[in-house]
Amino acid sequence: AQVAQTVQHLSEGNRPVGSRSFLGAGCYQHHIPAAVRAVIGRSEFATSYTPYQAEVSQGTLQHIFEFQTAVCELTGLDVANASMWDGPSAAAEAAFLALRQTRREGILLSAGLHPEALHVVGTYAAGPGFPVDHLALDPASGRTPVPPAQMLDGVGAFVVQQPNFLGIIEDVEALASIAHEAGALLVVVQNPMTLGLLEAPGTLGADIAVGDVQVFGNSMSFGGPSAGYMATRTAFLRQLPGRLVGQTTDAAGRTCYTLTLQAREQHIRRAKATSNICSNQALNALAATVHLALLGPQGLAELGEVCVRRAHWLQQRLVELPGVEPLVSGPFFHEFAVRLAEPAEAFTARMRQVGIEAGVPLGRWLPQEPNGLLVAVTEVNTPDDLAAYVEEARR
Repeated sequence: AQVAQTVQHLSEGNRPVGSRSFLGAGCYQHHIPAAVRAVIGRSEFATSYTPYQAEVSQGTLQHIFEFQTAVCELTGLDVANASMWDGPSAAAEAAFLALRQTRREGILLSAGLHPEALHVVGTYAAGPGFPVDHLALDPASGRTPVPPAQMLDGVGAFVVQQPNFLGIIEDVEALASIAHEAGALLVVVQNPMTLGLLEAPGTLGADIAVGDVQVFGNSMSFGGPSAGYMATRTAFLRQLPGRLVGQTTDAAGRTCYTLTLQAREQHIRRAKATSNICSNQALNALAATVHLALLGPQGLAELGEVCVRRAHWLQQRLVELPGVEPLVSGPFFHEFAVRLAEPAEAFTARMRQVGIEAGVPLGRWLPQEPNGLLVAVTEVNTPDDLAAYVEEARR
């Protein structure tokens, strides 16, 4: 009883975010249908491990195959793997895929990538000594500019984020064109929730699309766990890291599933391995797959419309307040950056006292912007929540 009381006391210190949370910066609060938890909570999913033995793992293999199919449909690309650890590690693996394919060593990163993704890619590249360069955003629009030709000399991977860290929608088609002219591959780190409205990266010319599926069926949960995704073109199939599940037929002619490609060093000669990634986030990927199946194409588009409409309403009201202005002027989706009349840390602390998580202060990553605030709006934030935000911010 004493232990239970102690744990209960500790749990009382938790503060659930609720619908008045406008936190984002890569981890977002979306409604998770009850059916998602009901499906992934089944024991055959919750306790399953890597499906090495296809004859006893058809259920697991099928849901991974369905995940791969959904990722391909979303990204407009030909083939996807069984999932990655998370979005940032998927971005690093995609950069390495591009280097292997182009036989080059240079990586060019847009400064619009999440700062933590920039660190992860840099860490991956430090081991083999691959040079990493950064392309600054346009200070007015917040978009990734077309890089000068000399920046792409020797570059095999040009990596951009869509929408970028400041919420701005990038011109992927133009960036893909310049990358291809220079002999590089374009990697797009895309929030998949936006693909109900934004054009698929593969359609715009991206060679590899990666990202995080936390936005589908996975709660914020203090930042994880989640699952990364990776999709690319058929020509690069054998450069994919991790695992790939394929559909085939058994001896009796029945549809079945099997691990078709396993390009990690535990399965093939080390010199031929594409990565040492040793697992995939199957349960989190299953949650994303179930959520996507429940939404469907129309539901995903409607979800995006609600997020965009509410985000733009809030941004317009905030910049009408004295001393508040947009940090950058480019078009945004459901997340935007503003410059406040006071330090963002002080503003968010004040708003937290009235039950509103107002956003993420940008000074943590951009010391030159102590008044910068990144605000994310999703379907969870009701019109009343938006009005309360504006009212409290006005005081």
